[in-house]
Amino acid sequence: MITAGLVLAAGAGRRFGRAKALVPYRDRLLVEHAAETLRMAGCERRLVVLGACAEQVLAAASDLPETVINPDWDTGMGSSLRAGLAALAGNATLAGHAAQDSHAAAVVDAVVVLLVDMPGVTAEAVRRVVAHAAPGALVTGGYQGRRGHPVLLGREHWAGVAASATGDRGARDYLRAHEVLVVEVGDVADDQDLDRPEDLDA
Repeated sequence: MITAGLVLAAGAGRRFGRAKALVPYRDRLLVEHAAETLRMAGCERRLVVLGACAEQVLAAASDLPETVINPDWDTGMGSSLRAGLAALAGNATLAGHAAQDSHAAAVVDAVVVLLVDMPGVTAEAVRRVVAHAAPGALVTGGYQGRRGHPVLLGREHWAGVAASATGDRGARDYLRAHEVLVVEVGDVADDQDLDRPEDLDA
């Protein structure tokens, strides 16, 4: 069972005032922090979706894993999720445009998704969710019963998720329409997102 890790880091961060991928956090950039979280969680393949300020992110970030550029990043997070799934599946149809073929795509059974602006989601939280990975699995982190992040999508669901991922909704509508396993992670993680600079001090 091979589970990939996917970081969605393509947004412009308009409310924040800059692309969140470029925001410093604990002596590194948020995008580096997210990629490292997935590495520490044991994800055998990691992919980062970039969009706004992609060239600056690539120049500023060190040791990023595989990256995909989402040309439609300004349409919302859904397009970045589609681009990431397409790269992992080696299927441009999922993205809605020409996507790069990715190596070893056929061996990925599931993907765990992290948002770049949720640095409180820890490697332990990712490990707990990934422990339930399977091609047919849908799993989310749980916070006292509330569904949250990270989110794991088994490969059998990728086409359905991609078809419903529009605007900034990501996989939300698809998950609401299907049975999802919720794994408690609230004791080791916080999925509060960083919307404004003052949230870094919260």
